[in-house]
Amino acid sequence: MTPKILGLHHVTATVDDAQADLDFCTGLLGLRLVKKTVNFDNHNVYHFYYGTELGAPGTIWTTFPYKGYGVRAGSKGSGQVVATSFSVPAFSMAFWRDRLKTAKIAIVELDPRFDEEVIRFDDPSGLIVELIASKRDERQQWSAGGVGPSEAIRGIHGVTILVKSAGATIAFMSTALGYRIASKAGKRTRMVAGTDAPGHYIDVVEDFSAHPGINGLGTVHHVAMAIETAEEQVQLQRDLLAAGIGVTDVRDRTYFTSIYFREPGGVLFEVATMKPGFTVDEEASALGRDLKLPPWEESDRPSIEANLAVVKYR
Repeated sequence: MTPKILGLHHVTATVDDAQADLDFCTGLLGLRLVKKTVNFDNHNVYHFYYGTELGAPGTIWTTFPYKGYGVRAGSKGSGQVVATSFSVPAFSMAFWRDRLKTAKIAIVELDPRFDEEVIRFDDPSGLIVELIASKRDERQQWSAGGVGPSEAIRGIHGVTILVKSAGATIAFMSTALGYRIASKAGKRTRMVAGTDAPGHYIDVVEDFSAHPGINGLGTVHHVAMAIETAEEQVQLQRDLLAAGIGVTDVRDRTYFTSIYFREPGGVLFEVATMKPGFTVDEEASALGRDLKLPPWEESDRPSIEANLAVVKYR
C-alpha cells in the first residue's frame, strides 16, 4: 500500500476576536460556519470550521480565536504559511473588489499568478488572504451572506509557504508525500498533489533573507493535506518515521484523524483523513448552529460554555 495525498484538507490560523472572525468569514466572504467546537489544547477557546455546504476537504478554513488569553501577535516569515488563497469563479473579481471596498478593506492588486487573476487583503487579525479567479474549479459553492452562486468561493485554492531554501522542501514533498511540480515562476514553485486544480496547490516561495516566522495572532498555524483512509495515514506515519522525520501519534479530531510533522523548511504539516466528516454529530442542515464538544469533553460542558466568548451567528 502506497499512501497517497489527495490534495488539501484544511488550513488553520490563530486569530484575535471570535465575533470579528465570524463576521468576516461568514458575513463578508460568505463561507458557511460548518462546525463550532473547541480547541483541543484549550477548551475555553473556540475552534471554528468554515467551508462550503458540508465542509468538504479542500474547502475548509479553521480558526482559533485567542483574544483575552495573552497570546502575542505573530510575525510572518520563513517556516510558515504566509498567505491563504481562496478560489472564486473567473469574471467575479469586479464583484469582490466592490464588496471589499464597500467594507472598507484595502485591496492589493497583484500580477496574475500562473495566468490567474489575484487580489490580496488582510483579515481582521492581519492574516493575508487572497482571492484567485479560476476557470478550472468545478466544486459546488455555498451561497450566503449576500454572495451569489456566480461569485461564491469554491474552497481553498492553495497556500503559499515561505522557506529560506526551497530545494529540501520540494524534494521532501516530492519523495515523502507524492507532490509534483506543476509550475514555476521566479522564486515561486507550485506543488500539486492529485488533480492539477484549485484545492490541490502548495506554492513554495524561497527567500534566503526571510526572518523566521513567529506563531501568534494573525498567523497560520498549519496546513493540512487529505488522505483517503486511516490505514494509509498509519502507513505514511511509518514511512516518515523510517525516514527519520519526527511525526506525532495519530490524533482523534472527531471529524477526522490527524498526524503532524514539519517539512525541512519548518512549516507544520498535518495529514488528515477524509472521514468521518462534519455530519457525524449534526444534521447537514444544522451544521455550525450548536456548540459541539468531543465526547470526552461533554462532562465539562457547563464550565466550557461559561468561559467561551458570547458570539452571534446569522
